[in-house]
Amino acid sequence: MDLNPAQQLLAQGYHCSEAVLLAVCRELGIENELIPRIASPFAGGMARSGEVCGAAAGALMCFGIKHGRDDLTQSDDEALRLGRRFLRAFQDEMGNLRCRDLTGMDLSTTEGLQKFRESDVRITVCLRAVGVAYSLTLELLQEV
Repeated sequence: MDLNPAQQLLAQGYHCSEAVLLAVCRELGIENELIPRIASPFAGGMARSGEVCGAAAGALMCFGIKHGRDDLTQSDDEALRLGRRFLRAFQDEMGNLRCRDLTGMDLSTTEGLQKFRESDVRITVCLRAVGVAYSLTLELLQEV
């Protein structure tokens, strides 16, 4: 199985959010000491709360890095437009946006986290989500 750069990072131990952000930024030639650190709290569906998938959160950060605003006089319409398109496409492809629904696990509990670590969900679900997020993000960024 050929893994894309984000999936390779996930396989190395990065969280979904970190893997997508770092891989896309590398592809775009963007380097910063805060990448992937800024994405760390988005793991497990935002601080292991089970909400928005970390892979999707990492992708949204990429749109902000590329098309976000530097000050209040600038428009962030492009980042928001791409973010909405990404979320629709990711949900269509994965069937859901929520980590808890995608994985079937509650990562906010010690038991749920242990169950996750002992399961193959990181391979069967997260690897796919990271791959989808990475590909969709690059595809959308290339359109503008």
